[in-house]
Amino acid sequence: MQLTRQLGLLHVFSIAAGAMISSGLFVLPGLAHARAGPAVILSYLVAGLLATTGMLSTAELATAMPRAGSDYFFITRSIGPAVGIVAGLFNWVSFSLKAAFALVGIAAFARLVLPVDMRATGVVLGVTFVALNLIGIRGAARAQMALVLGMFALMSLYVARGLPVVKIEAFVPFAPGGLRAIFSTAGFVFVSYGGLLKIASVAEEIRRPGYTIPAGMILALLVTSLFYTLMVGVTVAVLPATQLDGSLTPIADGALALMGRSGQAALGVAAGLAFLTTANAGIMTGSRYLLAMSRDGVLPGAIGRIGARFRTPHLAILLTGALVILPLFVDLHILVESASVGLILTNILANVSVIVLRESGVQNYRPIFRTPLYPWLQVGGIFGFAFLLTEMGAEAFAVGAPLSLSGFCLYWFYGRTRVMRESALLHLVHRITARELRTNSLESELKQIIRDRDQIVLDRFDRIVENCPVLDASGPCTRTVGQRTGQRRGSDRYRHRQYPGQQRGEHPAHPRRGRHPSSACCHRTNRVEGNPAKFVGGLPGRRHG
Repeated sequence: MQLTRQLGLLHVFSIAAGAMISSGLFVLPGLAHARAGPAVILSYLVAGLLATTGMLSTAELATAMPRAGSDYFFITRSIGPAVGIVAGLFNWVSFSLKAAFALVGIAAFARLVLPVDMRATGVVLGVTFVALNLIGIRGAARAQMALVLGMFALMSLYVARGLPVVKIEAFVPFAPGGLRAIFSTAGFVFVSYGGLLKIASVAEEIRRPGYTIPAGMILALLVTSLFYTLMVGVTVAVLPATQLDGSLTPIADGALALMGRSGQAALGVAAGLAFLTTANAGIMTGSRYLLAMSRDGVLPGAIGRIGARFRTPHLAILLTGALVILPLFVDLHILVESASVGLILTNILANVSVIVLRESGVQNYRPIFRTPLYPWLQVGGIFGFAFLLTEMGAEAFAVGAPLSLSGFCLYWFYGRTRVMRESALLHLVHRITARELRTNSLESELKQIIRDRDQIVLDRFDRIVENCPVLDASGPCTRTVGQRTGQRRGSDRYRHRQYPGQQRGEHPAHPRRGRHPSSACCHRTNRVEGNPAKFVGGLPGRRHG
């Protein structure tokens, strides 16, 4: 059973923006300021610039292959199933941990108002969002849209009240830890932009994906980056460093200094809305990775089963919800490091995938949106993300190594015998070495994706043409060749027929397409340039209407 396309541009913007703006803005600035000082503003900007490269590459891949599973699906088809499974596992864990991080933030703000247990609050909210996503993605997306609009309204109030009181003296000394601290902190806060790629995981449920996906992602990145810069700058200016360093509620503390208790309450509501949107988007999009891996046979088929009533992958959503709730009992720094490492590796592989697919010469790789400044943007992004990983230190490798090992074990012991999938990397090797390693199964799969994306329908005539035999004659293809071929095959299909009113040697007019091509060897064929004797059959079909 297939997913249905129900999401528009505003839904896409709300999912991406809501997934980004949460703990990365309302919790992380205090922890990041303790690392980089006032230069934390530059750390957010550096992380945003690098996120742009991954975002543009993911947008291109998503418009070429709008399928559930996003990076797992792209990477499997471009680099291979082994790397794709590792990437899918990384993304599923990263998005789920980011949602868990958001639930921790909600619980922290709830404790400011009510004497409640943080973990119990997070568990209750996690179960609520699992139930909401089980009912259907359209209802979850509508709730996301309402929450995001309310969040932006309250954030605009904070910026409007804070900008007039900002003073330059508050940013001195600007970078006490130097450039190294700025870049290492950029890797630490990169999780703030992780929600941007969540859109690709629900690409199969987006209307007009070729336009809606890149437009929604670019709009979400621009608006979110602007609010990150302004709100972090205002917070650094109005709070002393001793109070800001290590605070888990830095924006609420800044609102208290600016607007008193009423302002703190308003920004507390904004933070709550932000956390709710991120937790909701994390469960919504994380479950689609399990769906995609189940479709490919990497995971048991029951995980990807779609319910008949609500048309949602119910078991995948339940497993994702469990992964969101369990980390609530883990240290906060481990959550942040794990989510950031997974998202950085995902961006690296997205850039590599674009390069492999473009250089492989795969004919049916036809993205509607193409990344500008290719390949320099991708190469710069790969080296930039690799630099962030090295600056994050040994903790990044301690987090990434177990996840990578788990992904390779999943592929080797379970998925290797079940997934026989061709990748664009084989086409690239063939192009470079002339070794025949490909089977053209990737071309067939991409052709079907294009038909689904552009709503192309094949009629009976198209199927006959697509499946017709192909003749590759050594000389000019004449009527005599067609007659002899038909005689050898014992078929009248290749014999020249003379219709009433037709002169001898004249080809009949095609009843649908005008005059028949100047060959009696095959029907409705395309001549290959440079070889007048070679004909190939098959057309992609026609659109609705």
